Amino acid sequence: MPTTGVFPAAMKLPPLLLSAVLFLTPAGLSSVRAAAAAASPESLGFSSERLQRLDAVIDDYTARQQIAGSVVYIARQGQIVQLKAHGQQNIAAGQPMRTDAIFRIASMSKAITAVAVMMLYEEGRLLLHDPVSKYLPAFAHPLVAVAPPPGSPAGTKFTTVPAKKPITILNLLTHTAGLTYGDGPAREAYEQAHLYNWYFANHDETIGDAIDRLGTLPLNGQPGEAWQYGFSYDVLGRLVEVVSGQPLDRFFEERIFRPLQMTDSCFYLPPEKAGRLAPVYGFENGKLVLEETSDKSDYIHGPRKCFSGGAGVLSTASDYGRFLQMLLNGGELDGVRLLGPKTVELMHTNLVGDKYRPRNDTDAYGAGFWVNNDPGFYGELGSEGAYGWGSAYYPQYLIDPKEKLVAIFLTQLRPAGGVDLVSKFKVLTYQAIVK
Repeated sequence: MPTTGVFPAAMKLPPLLLSAVLFLTPAGLSSVRAAAAAASPESLGFSSERLQRLDAVIDDYTARQQIAGSVVYIARQGQIVQLKAHGQQNIAAGQPMRTDAIFRIASMSKAITAVAVMMLYEEGRLLLHDPVSKYLPAFAHPLVAVAPPPGSPAGTKFTTVPAKKPITILNLLTHTAGLTYGDGPAREAYEQAHLYNWYFANHDETIGDAIDRLGTLPLNGQPGEAWQYGFSYDVLGRLVEVVSGQPLDRFFEERIFRPLQMTDSCFYLPPEKAGRLAPVYGFENGKLVLEETSDKSDYIHGPRKCFSGGAGVLSTASDYGRFLQMLLNGGELDGVRLLGPKTVELMHTNLVGDKYRPRNDTDAYGAGFWVNNDPGFYGELGSEGAYGWGSAYYPQYLIDPKEKLVAIFLTQLRPAGGVDLVSKFKVLTYQAIVK
């Protein structure tokens, strides 16, 4: 049975419906202790009173059943400010959310894949301007789908033109390879190839098989010309396999997860951990609906063969907090160095010029992250140089080098139905910093 405690000790819980204290197994408690040393919020420049505003808003969304349950992880200067569970992991079962709950982190996997690629880059195994076809021949002669010209036969969905230049590894890292998740003129071809949308957990094939098939499909944009979100990081995951000679799950486990003590991070969950996998809820037509439980999850009961570097990893708040702390530290954590500081600096440098500005959130994009180069353009609380990303299941994270801050909000909400809590999470985290 899980043990219960309050952490940090100086923090008082607000008396609001469904606010939860920490639920930690011994293994979970060990993970928390490994993640960062505990300290009072005030000693790290946070106001406990202002942090209660964050608690109150999350509890309000939970009480109104816009989300079921969530976990918040905030660390500053390498020490935990707040690790807290809110609401319920499973509403029907009356199961409180626990801080060691395991979440599908979807596109938060991309940062892990980016680190893997950059580790190989630092080892001299590849260059960022290398054409990906040097390692993955399926991409040797890319074509680009375009709308059919006037006078085309009736029913013509698209025509193709040759790509103006090869797809580079840097194009993949920055989502400028011309790859979407299948949307565009060639959508029907992607659907027929079973490569529409980001979900690979139900594929009874390897990621190598899937990426070889992807290489036969036309791109939906010219390489280097626009920021387009899509399969780029799944291609990079396959690249890691080819260059390293290891399946992606082994590379992640041996080179990233185990060195960083990320003991609950994986592509597919061991059955004995099924009880910790948070169910997926969706907010549809103004109501919270249960969408998926561990009983029917592909991450437990599926083929367990296809390792998606773009959206396939499962993790916990403490595990992912360790990963982000490594990045904040310039590539090192607890004496383990995965990357050099200059490499991490490059990863959160704007690498796409003004191509990301139409996204209307931050103004820049690096290698796997939005980058806040211009807080005035963003127009919300934040810092110049902060970077982060989110997930199709609604989690969000940010790393702020100026404030020495890591912040993570984890829940499972898909579809989100316009729920705006993740944006408020960032604001409420920043407003609680007082020095």
